[in-house]
Amino acid sequence: MAVIDQVITDRYAIYNGDCIEVMKSMPDAKVHFSIYSPPFGGLYHYSSNERDISNNDDYDGFFDHYGYVVQELARLTMPGRCTAVHCTDIPSGNSGQDYLVDLPGDTIKLHQHHGWQMVARHTIWKEPLWVRNRTLTKNLAHKTIVDDSAYAGVASADYLLIFRRAGVNPVPIAHPTGLDIYAGESPIPADLHQFKGYSGKQTSNRYSHWIWRQYASSVWDDVRMGRVLPFRDCKDPDDEKHVHPLQLDVIDRAIALRSNIGETVLTPFMGVGSEVYGAVQAGRRGIGIELKPSYYRQSVRNLETTGDIESCNNQTNLFDDTIP
Repeated sequence: MAVIDQVITDRYAIYNGDCIEVMKSMPDAKVHFSIYSPPFGGLYHYSSNERDISNNDDYDGFFDHYGYVVQELARLTMPGRCTAVHCTDIPSGNSGQDYLVDLPGDTIKLHQHHGWQMVARHTIWKEPLWVRNRTLTKNLAHKTIVDDSAYAGVASADYLLIFRRAGVNPVPIAHPTGLDIYAGESPIPADLHQFKGYSGKQTSNRYSHWIWRQYASSVWDDVRMGRVLPFRDCKDPDDEKHVHPLQLDVIDRAIALRSNIGETVLTPFMGVGSEVYGAVQAGRRGIGIELKPSYYRQSVRNLETTGDIESCNNQTNLFDDTIP
């Protein structure tokens, strides 16, 4: 399967095609960081394409297929650098009497099998009524605890799992004046703004310390759930109702912590372009791959808002090697 369509600029390259085939055309150890949400096995079917890993016959088949993605990412990633996987527990169904499947735990095991080291797990808190209204999950309805709370559900958190490839990182991810941009909804105390961009001894950089305490927390309860890229126009008539892009706050934090300005950030499941958008906005170069044409077309529209950049399908790839 060749690349169906592509847009390549000096700041990003996006491809409509199978992520495995596109990644196989990319050179070893040139990616500095990757971040993505895999199609959650058993939760949604994103398309009818047989290459879509959400279309496997069963949960084990999903992980067999997903393993090739994890393996390719290990090859592409610079030694000592990281990949971030956004995932959640998945329900066995929506009958009201369902149980949860530990997708994050199985994702951790899969990465460890392919040589990745788990270094962090961020829990992304979600408000129960917001989840109920968005997903229509039956066991999360207030009526369930009224009738029989043995079947009551929970607003499952999202997780951002951080894995590091084995080896020594040859290029440190440095923040010589600390962190100076905060992606979240909590107000930064007014008396700390005087330290923004502080170039003195960083133990005194109270502005950066405040941001770092939010980002280094194991629980992110300050992520703005509604801060996402436009996505509704890309939905096909047979799409699942509750497909939702990853919040930009999550992407912005991970990119700031795990990559340097000017480096390359890859997402193999681009969706509507959120991770590439976040990379470009943060001064990185983004590479995204998306199988579904309607999502790819929406990502093109979304990325056009990052600036007035001349693009051409015949430009040189971000890497030395050319992707077909």
